[in-house]
Amino acid sequence: MKEQLPNIAEELVSIPTLEQLTPREPALHKPRILLLYGSTRERSFSRLMTAEAARLLEQFGAETRIFDPSGLPLPDDAPETHPKVAELRALMLWSEGQVWCSPERHGSMSAVFKAQIDWVPLAMGAVRPTQGKTLAVMQVCGGSQSFNVVNQLRVLGRWMRMFTIPNQSSVPKAFNEFDDSDRMKPSAYYERLVDVMEELIKFTLLLRDRQDYLVDRYSERRESADELSKRVNQTSI
Repeated sequence: MKEQLPNIAEELVSIPTLEQLTPREPALHKPRILLLYGSTRERSFSRLMTAEAARLLEQFGAETRIFDPSGLPLPDDAPETHPKVAELRALMLWSEGQVWCSPERHGSMSAVFKAQIDWVPLAMGAVRPTQGKTLAVMQVCGGSQSFNVVNQLRVLGRWMRMFTIPNQSSVPKAFNEFDDSDRMKPSAYYERLVDVMEELIKFTLLLRDRQDYLVDRYSERRESADELSKRVNQTSI
């Protein structure tokens, strides 16, 4: 290897194998799914759609938690010890998969939704609260169907180092899709929601016991090895 790849530390290279992707002790608990929505309106369609998603996930065997963004301060406008910030971060750590649903505001995700993500750092001490977790993205539209928000959420999910599933949901004229009991009406949009939640559970079950291995990186092993070498050298001096 040294002749072909002289810049590689051979002892830090890990050759992927199917055996390494097979967990020795697979988790038996229900998949833990956190759901976030992006509006604090009294009748928020992103909240109603999120509630429908939670019902489906529970039917598919998941344990769900829905975070209420009402009362969450603007990013950096309160200390990290604020109760709503602490609640959100604890749920991020608790979850194995997530559902993000935002209304489209001026062609983009809402400030309410983005504020939730902006309170979550890429690392909290030695823990990365979102890395390796599955993600499903959805949006509700006040008018014609758009995919601006789900596309932005995909970029955001990638930035947060999450596995975003292929399927997604975008519901146009969302005010027409819920009845007087705030339940989503039967439609192709509802069936797409079922598809998305079913797919999320499948990917979460497939990946959750393999996350540590899947996100283990050569560059980080190299960095850790270099830091250890420096500490050893300093001790020996």
